[in-house]
Amino acid sequence: MKIISRAAWGAQPWNGTPNTVALSQRKEFFVHYDGAKPVIRTGYAVPRAIEAQHIGQGWSGVGYNWVVDQAGNVYEGRGWTLQGAHCPGHNVTGLSVQIAVGGSQKPTAKALAAVRALYEEACKRTGRKLAKKGHKDGIATLCPGATLYAWVKAGMPAGTYEPAPNPGGALPGGTGTARYQVTINGLAYGYGANGAHVDKVGKALVKAGFGKHYTSGPGPVWTDADTLNYAAFQRSLGHKGKAADGVPDEASLKELLGTLPAKSKPKPKPPFPGKDKFGPGKRNASITLLGEQLVRKGCGKHYTSGPGPKWSDADRKNVQAFQRAQGWKGGDADGIPGPQTWARLFS
Repeated sequence: MKIISRAAWGAQPWNGTPNTVALSQRKEFFVHYDGAKPVIRTGYAVPRAIEAQHIGQGWSGVGYNWVVDQAGNVYEGRGWTLQGAHCPGHNVTGLSVQIAVGGSQKPTAKALAAVRALYEEACKRTGRKLAKKGHKDGIATLCPGATLYAWVKAGMPAGTYEPAPNPGGALPGGTGTARYQVTINGLAYGYGANGAHVDKVGKALVKAGFGKHYTSGPGPVWTDADTLNYAAFQRSLGHKGKAADGVPDEASLKELLGTLPAKSKPKPKPPFPGKDKFGPGKRNASITLLGEQLVRKGCGKHYTSGPGPKWSDADRKNVQAFQRAQGWKGGDADGIPGPQTWARLFS
């Protein structure tokens, strides 16, 4: 298999390294798609967009083990040895791949061949025939869509896998490849950076006349549009080559904003309030805090309203989903937060 490494496609460092899982624990192979809308991104922008979304949900990084684009390129996410974040209750036993299609978009023969080759390699490495599954086989969801789910149920038939050409290191528009992200005064700038300071840079670029690559936004998450707009701004200053790679440096950032933003202080993590604060009949601010953090982590699907201060079965189900996503089972995934659940939730 030709797998494009995290370093090659410009992944951010893990936001808390996921747990390691032995290959002997893997028993399933899950197929996912991107969602309701067709994917128009290509190349390195495919895994970067997923990474930005998943980090925005409070995850460590890309939740899938791999991502496959329509050209048949395979991008490393969690890889062979790290616990996924793709399907609660199956993140330890299941390896996962997302095919970068959405809605009624059809996967290419190259994409399907790459996924089938990943499956065969996974069976070889684990020494067993892994169960072929769509995301909806593990949890109630429309993923991976009707077309891909039918393909999985048909046994994942595919032609011969041929490694796709490397999509190349350059970002769209021909900008440089040297850097993806830098830290200035304790704040991250570049692909995947997140915060009000990123939104401030985007708005400053628009005001200075360098916002043509935004189709929406700017916003608090740095995307390829920010990189392309910033590269245009750097070129306006006379920078060339790697000096105009679209990632801020102190001099150009000061030129754009007038001054360098001061380092922000991180919010302190709330201490665990005690297990007695949660469960049937309980009502307090800690329950609201818990629910809000579950939503931020992408584990709030059972809320039909709220979250709020009164404990509900939706709180229990959402906590249990989060616990199972950590690979916990039985009494360790009872839906009542203990110290370890709280620490993982607010990490």
